[in-house]
Amino acid sequence: MMTKDVFKKQLRAELERQLTVDQPIFGEIFKPQANWPLLRLMATQGYQLTKHFLQYIESIFYFCPPGLHKRRLLVNMYEEETGRISKTDNHVHLMQHFLRAIGVSDEERDAVVPLPATRELIDYRMNLVKDPKTFHLGAAAVLIASEGQNLETRAGEARHGLLMAIYGLKEEDVLFFSVHQAEDVGHVRQGIHAVVDACTDAQMQADALAVVARTCELFRNMYSGIWEEYQRHPMMTRAAG
Repeated sequence: MMTKDVFKKQLRAELERQLTVDQPIFGEIFKPQANWPLLRLMATQGYQLTKHFLQYIESIFYFCPPGLHKRRLLVNMYEEETGRISKTDNHVHLMQHFLRAIGVSDEERDAVVPLPATRELIDYRMNLVKDPKTFHLGAAAVLIASEGQNLETRAGEARHGLLMAIYGLKEEDVLFFSVHQAEDVGHVRQGIHAVVDACTDAQMQADALAVVARTCELFRNMYSGIWEEYQRHPMMTRAAG
């Protein structure tokens, strides 16, 4: 069994091993010329994840043993639901505002269904957080691998800054991304501590590392699925050009 310090480093390394921001879809999104159809497709699929996130945290909180980690999860839930710590808004509402800012109506938003790879990511995490026997794995999938996705930058610049520069969006339009970029530094650190404390033998540690790897892989698959969907629609690609 690894020491806690070694295990912490391994969890962090596994998170950083499979960065998604180097995928082709991000290269296209962040080209100097705005690609609105691809951005809207990507954002409406991302919203499918956002809708479920509070439910993930609630389930992890429910099964978390009393103590420091449970209190931290309570703060996380409070911010997700109210936005009062960041002085913004409910995080689902922030994402809805972003969608409106990029030209997606509420009706269009609500008509979208998850693509297969998006659904696989949603269900994979839900199955882990709903079982008390896999508390450590649900925490690894959500608090480390998922929260860690918001820490990625491209050429040193965060996603919200690039969205503002390329798509002419205002600061209030991208609050969903800027808030998570700031908050999730602490959330990932807290998630690593929670998983380290929850894993009491070598097998649990190995399983948690495998779940971080698999969750990151599923994020990559989701973006690949979005890219393939975009490529399947000539009208969409012509509109981008």
